[in-house]
Amino acid sequence: MTTHAQLEARLTAVETALRAIQRRLAALPPAPHWLDAMIGACKDDPAFEEVIAFGRAFREAQPYPDDPGAPA
Repeated sequence: MTTHAQLEARLTAVETALRAIQRRLAALPPAPHWLDAMIGACKDDPAFEEVIAFGRAFREAQPYPDDPGAPA
């Protein structure tokens, strides 16, 4: 059975470790947004252009519903 003093000591150790982690995280530079790394990644890839063309052709082949809320 854990005593009150043992729990207090463990909690103090956890709080101390947490403060150390928070200090280390605060010193890190901010991480770049993941989307910034993706933008332009497929810019000159012919396969990407083909995918865009297929998507465009698919969308243009679908009839537009009369009611914007209705399923296609």
